[in-house]
Amino acid sequence: MSTSPVSLSLSTLADLPAEIRVPSYARDDLSAGIVHIGLGNFHRAHQAWYLHRLMEQGLARDWAILGAGVRPADAAQRERMLAQDCLTTLIELDPAGKSAEVTGSMIGFIPVEETNASLIAAMSRPEIRIVAMTLTEGGYYRAATGFDAAHPDMAYDATHPEAPRSAFGAIIAALKARRDAGHGPFTCQSCDNLQGNGDILRQTILGLAKLSDPALAEWIDTSCTFPNSMVDCIVPATGPAELALAREFGVADSAPVTHENFRQWVIEDSFCAGRPDWDKVGTTFTNDVHSFEAMKIRILNGGHQVIANVGEILSVETISGCMEHSAIKGFWRAVETREIVPHVHAVPDMTPLAYVDLIESRFSNQQIFDTTRRVAFDGASRHPGFILPIIRDAVKAGQPLSGLALVEALWARMCEGTREDGTVIAANDPIWGKLQAVATEAKARPQAWLEQEQIYGDLAQVPAFKEAFNAWLSLIWAEGAQAAMERYTANA
Repeated sequence: MSTSPVSLSLSTLADLPAEIRVPSYARDDLSAGIVHIGLGNFHRAHQAWYLHRLMEQGLARDWAILGAGVRPADAAQRERMLAQDCLTTLIELDPAGKSAEVTGSMIGFIPVEETNASLIAAMSRPEIRIVAMTLTEGGYYRAATGFDAAHPDMAYDATHPEAPRSAFGAIIAALKARRDAGHGPFTCQSCDNLQGNGDILRQTILGLAKLSDPALAEWIDTSCTFPNSMVDCIVPATGPAELALAREFGVADSAPVTHENFRQWVIEDSFCAGRPDWDKVGTTFTNDVHSFEAMKIRILNGGHQVIANVGEILSVETISGCMEHSAIKGFWRAVETREIVPHVHAVPDMTPLAYVDLIESRFSNQQIFDTTRRVAFDGASRHPGFILPIIRDAVKAGQPLSGLALVEALWARMCEGTREDGTVIAANDPIWGKLQAVATEAKARPQAWLEQEQIYGDLAQVPAFKEAFNAWLSLIWAEGAQAAMERYTANA
């Protein structure tokens, strides 16, 4: 590989090492059809890659992506991406060997502004037919009963609809402008790990619109579409090691992305203003997204939460490291097969148990440096999204839930903020201070953790869950996390 890395840009593509695949299409042949809000690693390794693949076939040239963001941190990402003409180096971490390619399906990045004026203007353009987003699971302003109208961000946008702060407020403002100009609606597409992500996006958009303009909300409801989808690819965060890896390939990319050798995208075919032919590059269109997303969210995302918290407690840095730890791997396998699989339906060509085997192989990929800290981030959103629905199903069906109760006890132990070796766990949740205070109280009174009504609701009063959780957390503090896992694995 080259020892003199080439700075990534459109003008230097021909100078990159021959082993790096570069776009066969010209930037001048592309025009925008999609605005994507949230230009993190996952989007660039997943949705943008599928579009890139279509463009390589001479298709979808009028569906290029305009990147966008609504947070101050997005401005720094915009600078990085514009400096390299919005190109991205993707590095595939296959156990059989690494490979790299440059993707070019993104052609611009909208200015990041507090008023979102440029974003609203871009989404108002008639050629924009899809507005997509990856905002993280906790970014949809959800409360236990649905849309959180009382959240300060939503209250602000409701009273400042022409200059909103949130992505949702900006979308509503753009749709109003399109309706008034006669341009028609666009599809609103969530690409986040949420079961029923399109339904949740619809709930947020309509909930916010109703606060300021009920007539507009009705027009959005009847005119726009919000397809549900399931997205899947393990994409670690980018740090010094990833930057160095790109340079080893011979490219100086300030925002490269590493990813595993697996992708999946399952989507409802509900696009009010057309869509790219993603099915020609491996996307599955189906009316039964729910079964696919339930399998993935429960077995993969839920499985991540089974091991990430205890990995932090036991100072295991990566997910692959957790799968090398005999007690953690045994616990993961036992919970998956005994308490998660019974609440997952088969999908075409894949049974739940076969999917567990697939995920075990993917989690064990030592080429993927996916940290337990990244996977454990924002447990206050991830546990209610990935673990608690399974517990509720187990309660209804009278099925075992002791292992899932142990998962929750391990999360409570992690949130106390120290590892078993005495090192400190840095804040790793938007409400870390509150979680840490409750976790500290729960050392002596485990039930305190379950009394977080915004997380557990009525589960705190379910005898089987409450008793198992209290017993496990007491055992963890008395004998350690490994002893608790081994007891469950041996006795369940």
